[in-house]
Amino acid sequence: MSDILPSYVQDAWWTPVDDPDATVVRDASTGEPVARVSTAGIDLEGALAHARTVGQRSLGALTFHQRALLLKQFALALSEHKRELYELSKHSGSTVRDSLSDVDGGIGVLFTYSSKGRRELPNSQVYVDGPVEPLSKDGSFSGRHVFTRLPGVAVQINAFNFPMWGSLEKFAPAFLAGVPTIVKPATPTAYVAQAWVRILVDSGLLPEGSLQLVSGAIPGLFDHLRLGDLVGFTGSASTAARLRAQAGASEQGRGVRFTSETDSINASVLGPDATEGTPEFDAYVRQLLVELTTKAGQKCTAIRRAIVPAASVDAVADALRARIAERVVVGDPHAEGVTMGPLVSLGQRDEVLRSVGTLVDAGARVLVGSTEPPDVTRADGTTGPAPDGAFVAPILLGFGADAPDAVHEVEAFGPVASILPYETLAEAIELVGRGGGSLVTSIVTHDPVVASTLLTGIGAYNGRVLVLDRDDARSSTGHGSPVPHLVHGGPGRAGGGEELGGIRAVLHHMQRTAVQGSPTMLTALTGVWHEGAKTRHDRHPFRKSLAELALGDQVASASREVTLADIETFASFTGDTFYAHTDEEAAAANPFFHGRVAHGYLLVSWAAGLFVDPDPGPVLANYGLESLRFVTPVSPGDSIRVTLTAKQITPRETDEYGEVRWDAVILNQRDEIVATYDVLTLVAKEDAAAARAEAPELAEAVR
Repeated sequence: MSDILPSYVQDAWWTPVDDPDATVVRDASTGEPVARVSTAGIDLEGALAHARTVGQRSLGALTFHQRALLLKQFALALSEHKRELYELSKHSGSTVRDSLSDVDGGIGVLFTYSSKGRRELPNSQVYVDGPVEPLSKDGSFSGRHVFTRLPGVAVQINAFNFPMWGSLEKFAPAFLAGVPTIVKPATPTAYVAQAWVRILVDSGLLPEGSLQLVSGAIPGLFDHLRLGDLVGFTGSASTAARLRAQAGASEQGRGVRFTSETDSINASVLGPDATEGTPEFDAYVRQLLVELTTKAGQKCTAIRRAIVPAASVDAVADALRARIAERVVVGDPHAEGVTMGPLVSLGQRDEVLRSVGTLVDAGARVLVGSTEPPDVTRADGTTGPAPDGAFVAPILLGFGADAPDAVHEVEAFGPVASILPYETLAEAIELVGRGGGSLVTSIVTHDPVVASTLLTGIGAYNGRVLVLDRDDARSSTGHGSPVPHLVHGGPGRAGGGEELGGIRAVLHHMQRTAVQGSPTMLTALTGVWHEGAKTRHDRHPFRKSLAELALGDQVASASREVTLADIETFASFTGDTFYAHTDEEAAAANPFFHGRVAHGYLLVSWAAGLFVDPDPGPVLANYGLESLRFVTPVSPGDSIRVTLTAKQITPRETDEYGEVRWDAVILNQRDEIVATYDVLTLVAKEDAAAARAEAPELAEAVR
């Protein structure tokens, strides 16, 4: 394991011939060499060119759904090697519990984006955003917004603490968007990144050029970035500022998108109602312990400021001290029973202790723990000092009511938090805001008024707010656990960017463009039928399989008159006796009607009867209705008809059917629009009934 780590560039593994100046990475617990890191002589310009050509071509040949399915296969491939990745991660100080957030967390991101991609994106290569914007009176000219993928490469520069999750949270949305990725892991844990990349390479699943790994420094890479490229950085705010300027320094680099997620002085606020003995108080202390000890506190989302009512400061400190004594065993993750490992390196340990010293010099008192080297459990099960290990025990610092600026500015990136007292909610809000922008703040209270007051006061300072109480304490993912569905990022000091965030993160790798044109042209460009585009009436569209169906296939129904007896029958049968349908005088007094009117759901039901072809065929099921709007009331004596047009066709990659979205419009005898909505159906890719009917003829022909 002490060989130079290879990089994976231009679809091949590459290693320097030798580099005597290669950085030595050591085991965080023992100091033993684990690997050497160097990129001396690597062709970074060639790696970028490979991504922009080969990677763009291979990903561009796939639809959103095809890419989403590959993400699922990546997740399954990595799942088969979880134990191997757990063991490797122990060298960085990660316990098995720590690996659940990194290894399993990264795999979970892949699964989530695979699912969301197939549910929320079309099975195509263009994403349509928002409604049609009519731009002419006759409907011949309209506009839409669409997203298309960026033509460059996503360069990710990661922190040492999450070599899997931190990278896969960037990779998954980029891959789903169709943009190739170059991964640059942090040196102290680059061997973990190399391991998961090798698993994916060996799986044979990666499209050519879609993923490259640079195991070491990237000198000069930013000189070759250009419009269409992206940089995603996780690390310190000072480094982020330097890299941002570097990325846009050249004329061609001015269009490079740069997002960062940087050091964040996150907070957790204990509500005034959450006194000792309440479930909320217990949940607060449990959460504080988890955030201090998971990954040895080396988390960008960890609680750095515990903001509590002044009357509860001693109780929180005492409860935390008791829990640490009861539950925390510091030591080598290879040893059984260890619950908290070391920091990632001796250098990181020294940096954390320097930061603690700065806070103590600013007036902090050490309430829990010590800055002295702790006795730890070694790999062989013995207990004692570990001079070559980067161990720091959990530390809680205390400040008075006049806490200095340092507590809101200095982050000890390890198992360290500070407790700050407050008297009023306004003071708590002010303390949260002094952090200058955070990834997350948690509010622990069972009082909705307290929660609402705090949220409206601190929301603008945070990318995420967790409200914790007795009702969600068991099910909550926790203060320090971002989820792929929601934003991971934050304003101000936290970097101002987003990595996770559902489909928003995918769209970050795409360009939103306004497209103007005729209905026929917009239909061709977007894969969504537009009113005014050509239609086809050759046979009933419900008799067509997905393979036969085309956008614009339409059925126009006959008319049906609505009588007062129909309205009364529907009211009696359904129990919907709302006065507008049953009381002539009351209905006439309604500003929207001139008397009794038909139920909207009666009209929708009748519309189905007007357009449905009843015999068995390719249409398998009604999948639902969306965007239903009732526009014009229907009175007794009026008649209605419906037009149904194939609006969007979405094959499912793993099934023998797909989803068809139909544009439904109900009109009255005056051609006024009565209602509009989308009908969703599941339609077979091939017509099984027709195939069965043809089978005897085919058999006879063969004979």
